[in-house]
Amino acid sequence: MSQTEKRVNPFMEPYGTPHDTIPFHKIKFEDYEEAFMEGIRRDDEEIAKIVGNPEEPTFDNTIAAEDLSHGRHYYDLLDRVSTVFSCLMSAETTPQMEALAQKLSPILTKHSNDVILNPRLFERVKYVYEHHRELTPEEQTLLDKEYDAFVRSGALLDEEGKQRLRRLTEEADMLTLQFSQNLLKENKAYTLHLSDRAQLDGLPDTAVDAAAQTARERGLEGWVFTLDYPSYSPFLTYSTQRELRRQMYMARNTECTHDNAENNLRICLRLVNLRRELAQLLGYDCFADYILKHRMAGDTAHVYKLLNDLLAAYKPTAVQEVEEIAAMARKMEGDDFDLQPWDFSFYAHKLQMEKYDLDAEMLRPYFQLDKVTEGVFGLAGRLYGLTFRENPDIPVYHPDVKAYEVFDNDGSFLAVFYADFHPRAGKQGGAWMTEFQGQHITNQGENVRPHVSVVMNLTKPTDTKPALLTLSEVETFLHEFGHSLHGMLANTRFGSLSGTNVWWDFVEMPSQFMENYAVEKEFLRTFAFHYESGEPIPDELVDRIVRSRNFNVAYSCLRQVGFGLLDMAYYTQREPFTEDIMTFEKQAWAPAIITPQLPDTCMTVQFSHIMAGGYAAGYYSYKWAEVLDADAFSVFKQHGIFDRATAQRLRDCVLSRGGTENPMTLYKRFRGQEPTIDALLRRNGIDPAHP
Repeated sequence: MSQTEKRVNPFMEPYGTPHDTIPFHKIKFEDYEEAFMEGIRRDDEEIAKIVGNPEEPTFDNTIAAEDLSHGRHYYDLLDRVSTVFSCLMSAETTPQMEALAQKLSPILTKHSNDVILNPRLFERVKYVYEHHRELTPEEQTLLDKEYDAFVRSGALLDEEGKQRLRRLTEEADMLTLQFSQNLLKENKAYTLHLSDRAQLDGLPDTAVDAAAQTARERGLEGWVFTLDYPSYSPFLTYSTQRELRRQMYMARNTECTHDNAENNLRICLRLVNLRRELAQLLGYDCFADYILKHRMAGDTAHVYKLLNDLLAAYKPTAVQEVEEIAAMARKMEGDDFDLQPWDFSFYAHKLQMEKYDLDAEMLRPYFQLDKVTEGVFGLAGRLYGLTFRENPDIPVYHPDVKAYEVFDNDGSFLAVFYADFHPRAGKQGGAWMTEFQGQHITNQGENVRPHVSVVMNLTKPTDTKPALLTLSEVETFLHEFGHSLHGMLANTRFGSLSGTNVWWDFVEMPSQFMENYAVEKEFLRTFAFHYESGEPIPDELVDRIVRSRNFNVAYSCLRQVGFGLLDMAYYTQREPFTEDIMTFEKQAWAPAIITPQLPDTCMTVQFSHIMAGGYAAGYYSYKWAEVLDADAFSVFKQHGIFDRATAQRLRDCVLSRGGTENPMTLYKRFRGQEPTIDALLRRNGIDPAHP
């Protein structure tokens, strides 16, 4: 490029990449702010065109136009840059990006409020809502969603109320960003650096090799363990060094509680109150009432009924499970042994070995990541006829990331799929699915296909071994892949209704449905081959997996119920919340807690789902969706787990339809009836008739 030739911001020109994928190789840090500010300007311009249209407001010139112009259309500049920036803030962030996010947060929130509180735009939406032509079900859903979004965002408030709402949302957005940044910093700051090989006693070779590699990457001798799940979980499960287990456990479970800049206690307290104030400003008694109006559960009574039904059904078994583990610990250590939280995984593993002669390390050699990936892709092929082809010409944001073209059963292009498997310094913990481009149909009739990504923190390869996964990690892969199928199979007109744009207590159904395959013999035999010998996983090992599938299942259920109770306790507050977070937490989830609670630990300050994510007043959704996924999979068990006709019905009735209709309507169309809890109880070995 000559000195006089001006560089063009890649967000502002055609990408010129395969399938118009993000040109990560061209993007520089300074491009983000420029694109955000220009995107806001263009967005304002488009909204001005809609509200300035002299014609009578109609569905097409107002509702459909607003859906395509305001951050829901891939070629919209603000949507382009926002999508990339937000994805990388979770998957590949830097201090520069975090500082820019802090700077942009109030600007973007103000812009969003300027649109949703624009009285002239709302007048047009309201007119269409009251005077519209006959609409298709999808059009009616979009209209209802648009109108309700304005109302729920303060369009009917007076000017004083609108200004107060602006202040509340701007502060909440800043605090959720700070919450996430604090948690990432705390998580990445801790390491356990060991130099004495005796301190590694009990740890499997995979954990030792990974810790040695982490140490080398940091220029250290010995072994380094972190709070990332692939490092933390094996340490708590296998290490015989009780004091080191305690250190690791306390480090993880006291994150963001310390007297430093990363303390999230004040932030959580304020977020609970901000959300209560926002809900009450809009006419609701509490934030949960505001959220549940657009959930399958409908109201707090139905949420508590689900949680209490699960408590009644699972708690007796969970108590027995914990007592069995405590008995195993006493058997090994003596009658006066006091089981602590950092002991639970260690002795649970010992009990699992005694009962089933099975543990995660025995399965790792058969779960080589490349083969697991082939198996998961093959499952999509057997169910829906999809094929995946890696394309190295598609740009990626990190060398770890792989990009695939996805083709439908007729050979047509369906989607782009990105896979980002391993932990690293700038990456949040956990696993999630996201979109760089959502499916929608343009006014010209083009079906714009989605670009979806799954981001996980799976076991890394070492210098001597490929990435070998645990069964739990295989389940995580299947879970996130289920979300991605929901996105890739989308086939709706409007982007804001496609893919995973559904009610939050339905969004987990397609993902949790896929987890069912992890313990199915027919599926395991398609990919589970020993990474060295190539021998298939032995039948008797598969039998042990199947027999052990419900090991500690009731305890795990109660753990999720406890999280749901905690979430609801915060967001059913009707008065200013002033209680001590750590004390309140322990009281709120006490009905589901059957192990000792430690005074210094706190989940709330690292509970991203309900503080910085979309699950505030909605964490029960995982259990709600689990009822659905068990019920749905029971149909496959009846007709065959790979049955194409059943899979096609699931695709046609649910996966391709996104949020175009009420999710129960979609589900009943697939199932023929409403779900019951019975399939879940049977799957978990709980007698539905005698909980």
